[in-house]
Amino acid sequence: MREAFRNRTFRRLFTGRVITNVGDSFYLVAAMWLVYSLTNDPVYTGIAGFVTMTPQVFQFLAGPLVDRWSIRRTLVGTQLIQAVVVSVIPITHVFGFLTVELVLIVMPVLSALNQLVYPAQSTALPRILNREELVAANSAFSVAYQGFDMVANGVGGVLIGLFSAIALFVLDAITFGIAAIVFATVSIPSANTVPDDNQSEEPSTLSGDERQAKDSGNSIVTDGDGSYTGAEDSDFYLTRMREGVGVLRGTPLVPLLAGAVAANFSVGMMLAATPAYADSLVVPEVVSQIGAAGAYGILMGSIAAGGFVGALASNFIATRPLGGSMIVGYTIAGLLWSGALLANWLPLTGLLFALTNIPIGIVSVYVATVFQAAPPAEKVGRVSSIYGSASASMVPIGSLAGGVFAGWVSPRAAMAALGVAAIALALYVLLNPELRELPSPDRVTIE
Repeated sequence: MREAFRNRTFRRLFTGRVITNVGDSFYLVAAMWLVYSLTNDPVYTGIAGFVTMTPQVFQFLAGPLVDRWSIRRTLVGTQLIQAVVVSVIPITHVFGFLTVELVLIVMPVLSALNQLVYPAQSTALPRILNREELVAANSAFSVAYQGFDMVANGVGGVLIGLFSAIALFVLDAITFGIAAIVFATVSIPSANTVPDDNQSEEPSTLSGDERQAKDSGNSIVTDGDGSYTGAEDSDFYLTRMREGVGVLRGTPLVPLLAGAVAANFSVGMMLAATPAYADSLVVPEVVSQIGAAGAYGILMGSIAAGGFVGALASNFIATRPLGGSMIVGYTIAGLLWSGALLANWLPLTGLLFALTNIPIGIVSVYVATVFQAAPPAEKVGRVSSIYGSASASMVPIGSLAGGVFAGWVSPRAAMAALGVAAIALALYVLLNPELRELPSPDRVTIE
């Protein structure tokens, strides 16, 4: 991991990632709890999860844009807009106009903007780092995501219990503004300056985007960081999208995507049911003063804590085969999650939630690395965004189903779907030779 941090551009990108992750965690915890507190109905938290996660399904639409736009401008612009949008909640609260309907509008807008942020960050890594540094870089990014999720979720739940969810929205707006300032100092080279291990021909002076624009008669314009900004043909966007799909077609990553799509249905159910589940947990007297909101924050922080440890561990066992890691990791995760729900006592449940997400965190880093290292550098944005969209496609539907199921049956029953899905995914990989035999992330190819 130290090698990646020697790169000044990566350090700045990482710093911005940390700050914006804190903001994302604050608004998600605050918004989900605010919806539940305004309605006291898990069906509404299911709807909140649905509208928040739905933009992730369309992340693939951002891929061709991210590959063409200035990464710096994309990152700065999205942070500034998010700062403005999230400020709507505390402002309307002050003037007495806050409603659950308004929260349900703000959440998907913020989520939609994030669908540009994460592909842009993923696209930047192969441009600024060597191939062998990508596992360490993704590990660091996951540490930032999971580690600060852990802190922000826990702190956020306590702040909600002591003050209100509105306070988190104010802090959130501030973090987005600071992140914009940090991202403004980042300079990412264009794709044509990055050697492509998957191509035999020498890179030309122009990038693939610029060559295609020149051939079609479009003007060629670049901005400060070398990103192409010329006009495009009406079908150019769809052409580039088909290229991204073509990179994945016929590779072992397709069945991997299929498994992730099915498993993420249960993730959506869990996210929708967690506020109501926290409200039903047995809470020790020592933390009873922070109430159900604090319990919710502790549970979300525990989940992030496990991912944080898993992200750290992935950097030390990066040579382990991906197939075997998924089989072992998801089996352990399923058993631990089921044990956590049976315990139904906040300290033990929180601990087991954390342990569950250690193997999940390891596998997540592995998979992210595969989708950055395997494709050609100039296609990483669209390939990673297609993966993000496909893997997240069932989360909003699962969230809606989880809210309804939690309301009709029980929150704990809705939460149990995640443990069942983890065991099923382990069996799926075990029975699929393409997935079972996947090597370590840096050795996976899609040729």
